[in-house]
Amino acid sequence: MIIETKSAKETYQLGLEIGKQASKGQVYTMVGDLGVGKTVFTQGMAAGLGITEPISSPTFTIVQIYEEGRLPFYHFDVYRIGDVSEMDEIGFEDYVYGEGVSLIEWANLIEEILPENRVEITIEKDLEQGFDYRKITIEERKA
Repeated sequence: MIIETKSAKETYQLGLEIGKQASKGQVYTMVGDLGVGKTVFTQGMAAGLGITEPISSPTFTIVQIYEEGRLPFYHFDVYRIGDVSEMDEIGFEDYVYGEGVSLIEWANLIEEILPENRVEITIEKDLEQGFDYRKITIEERKA
């Protein structure tokens, strides 16, 4: 499925709708260049899960855990990991195979350890379409 958004508000709204539909154990992966709107999408998704606390990118901690919503939300940013083995150290599998919803930014960097069942989200800019234009591709992967 390809969705085009034309503002940060629309990108947030798409995240909100996905968050409302998210279910226990669901894993979402996200790929997109710096500044493409991954955090805005994530903020919408968290709101869809009923989380009201501020959402920011967990770049320096790898994972942020939010437990106030209808399901726990595990927000990963693996941009700065040096080696996939670092994911074991933070208990990656406990999160992604656990009771909550996981969203993994820069998931392409840890492709070899991603669960086979996941929803892949790719966000792309196209400046010819306008500064705020985003092409968001959502693909469900099943084992």
